[in-house]
Amino acid sequence: MKKFVFLYYGMWIQTQEMKDAWGKWFASIADKLVDSGNPFGPGIEVSHTGVNQLSQDQEAIVGYSIINAASMDEAEKIAEDCPVITSVRVYEAVSM
Repeated sequence: MKKFVFLYYGMWIQTQEMKDAWGKWFASIADKLVDSGNPFGPGIEVSHTGVNQLSQDQEAIVGYSIINAASMDEAEKIAEDCPVITSVRVYEAVSM
């Protein structure tokens, strides 16, 4: 099995309906979860030119999860059922 990181993008209003949808989705992939992750609060970007506050808008990374999957195709299928906010970016965690 390979590990994949899901990065969730976009802001959302935490309604009970949305919380229930996420809970149902996480329950459906429980056997694949390495780390269900957490939502993110405010963030900063640190670079050689300084530090910038990151806005919390539709382009913001708002959380992550790590899953096990046999391939990118399988990870994609898992992400397709996610109650996405704006989008989910999927990255393979490559061994060093």
